[in-house]
Amino acid sequence: ESRIITSDDVFDYILNIRTVNEGIDEKREEMFEEYLSLKHSKFQLRSLDDYEQLRQVVEARRKTQSRFVRQEMPGNVREYSNGENAFRYFTNQIEENGLYLLDEPENSLSPARQLELVQFIEDSARFFGCQFIISTHSPFLLALKEARIYDLDTQPVVSKKWTELENVRTYYAFFQKYQEEFRN
Repeated sequence: ESRIITSDDVFDYILNIRTVNEGIDEKREEMFEEYLSLKHSKFQLRSLDDYEQLRQVVEARRKTQSRFVRQEMPGNVREYSNGENAFRYFTNQIEENGLYLLDEPENSLSPARQLELVQFIEDSARFFGCQFIISTHSPFLLALKEARIYDLDTQPVVSKKWTELENVRTYYAFFQKYQEEFRN
């Protein structure tokens, strides 16, 4: 098992969930209209062939609009934020003994979710035989335990500690500059 997972894959997944939900929302609006037309219909049973239509009218008349629609429609797929969906995407795609190339997996993830992803990656490597090659700017991901980091901004490319990377040093300098504000 090996796979390349790009930030575009994650965005596509999130957009697909939105598209499915939009379709469900449109269908829900149609169901609202169907409910109203059934509830207020002047339907009369003329033969046994009309029985199904009678059943639908009776069902609509004994229920509220929201109950009718809830029982007839599936719920939305997405009950999660974009970050939660992105995190779920990674946990669903990564399997045992795989080699994974991750391109900026931090996109769409809050710092807290990035830390969860770090833990998931560390656990997947330690307990499930996975290997990861990750392209990232995230200090959280760069701080992965036992990671070998290559600074691709240098010529020749060299291995560095994550705390030596210019990107991480920029974060460090920023928080140093505002450290007093954290004390209040």
